[in-house]
Amino acid sequence: MDDLGDELEVQSEVLELERELCRLPEISAARVVTNADGHPSEVHILASSSKHAKQVVRDVQSVALASFGIELDRRIVSVVQLDDNGDSDPQPQSPLAIRAVLVNVASEVSGLRSLVRVTLRRAGTETVGFAEGSIASTARHRLVATAAVDALRQLETAAECIDVDSAQVMRVGAHDVAFVVIVFVLPPSEQLSSGSAIVREHADGEAVVRAVLDATNRRLPQLA
Repeated sequence: MDDLGDELEVQSEVLELERELCRLPEISAARVVTNADGHPSEVHILASSSKHAKQVVRDVQSVALASFGIELDRRIVSVVQLDDNGDSDPQPQSPLAIRAVLVNVASEVSGLRSLVRVTLRRAGTETVGFAEGSIASTARHRLVATAAVDALRQLETAAECIDVDSAQVMRVGAHDVAFVVIVFVLPPSEQLSSGSAIVREHADGEAVVRAVLDATNRRLPQLA
C-alpha cells in the first residue's frame, strides 16, 4: 500500500505541475515525463512565440522550484513555439494540442435526482458534458466521471469508444484520492485504463474529472 501511495503521490504531483505550468500566459500545453524514481526526465512545452524560448524554460524552472520544490535541469525542457499569426489553435497532430483540461464541475439536485455538468476545454474550445442519476452517495462520483466522458466525446471523436467502469474516492495515507477506471471498447477486445488525482480542498468532483483525464489524455491521441 505504501508503494501504491508513493506512486499516486508522484502521478498527482506531475499532473499538478503540468496544470501550474499551463497557467503561464505563454504556455498552452505541458507534459512531464518521469523516470523510474519518480523524478522528471522530460518536460515538453507548447508555447506562443511572444517570449524567447530560453525565457520560457527559465519560467518553467521557476514554477517547478517555487511551487513544488523540484529543480529541473534546463536540458530536459523542450519548447515548441507556435507562430503568433492570430491562429491560436495548435497543429492537430501534436499530442499536446489535443489534451483536454478541466474548467468547471457543477451539480443540481431535484428531489431524488441529480444532474451533473462538467465543462472541459481543449485548444480554445469548451464543451459541457451531462449526466443524470440518483442522489445516492454511491452514485455521485460515477455521475461526475460520466459527465466528464460526455464532454470528452464532444471534443474528440475517438472518445466515442470509452465508458466509465468505476469511479470512487478513497483514503490513501494522509490524502483522499480519486480513482477512475475507464474502459476502451476496441472490438473485438476491451481495454482498461486507470487514472487518479489527489482531492484538493475537499473538491472531490474536480478530482474525479482530473482522474478521468489522467486515464484518457495520453491514450486518446493514439486512437485519433
